Amino acid sequence: MDNFDEFLLDHAANERKASAMAMSMVAHYPDRTALVTAMIDLALEELNHFRQVTRIVTKRGLQLAGDEKDPYVNRLRQHVRKGADNYLLDRLLSASVIECRGAERFATVAEHLRDAELAGFYRTLAASESNHHELFIDLAANYFSRDVVDERLEEWLQIETTIVDQLEVRPRLH
Repeated sequence: MDNFDEFLLDHAANERKASAMAMSMVAHYPDRTALVTAMIDLALEELNHFRQVTRIVTKRGLQLAGDEKDPYVNRLRQHVRKGADNYLLDRLLSASVIECRGAERFATVAEHLRDAELAGFYRTLAASESNHHELFIDLAANYFSRDVVDERLEEWLQIETTIVDQLEVRPRLH
């Protein structure tokens, strides 16, 4: 919270990347109707979040920053398996984990903001990200057995714990 402006700029970048990721899923899996429909809706929602955060950035007299690699996301991506089915399952479940952590972080930010309007905004985002977490699990269960989804999700949570333990604390979303 001591460097909220830096967090805010990172948040904007992450909303933009989330929208782009959803559209990349549409391009990569055009034959999976449920996935395409959900990802188009998600892309629009994340793009709207980007617009909302950009308005806050502008209001605070800040300027969007250039793209910066996200060590958390990049390390998670290193664990995405090859093979069509494994790749799809891992993309969905890693996205679920990322969205879940985003929801937790937004809720924490909302608790500590002194600005009531900003706190309300972040509470709303926390609920939205939590829904996205569930969306990715539901999509995975649409294409894979629930046992396979649950087993791999547990593995993803263990992978993520190891990654988080190795990351430095920064004023970032991840």
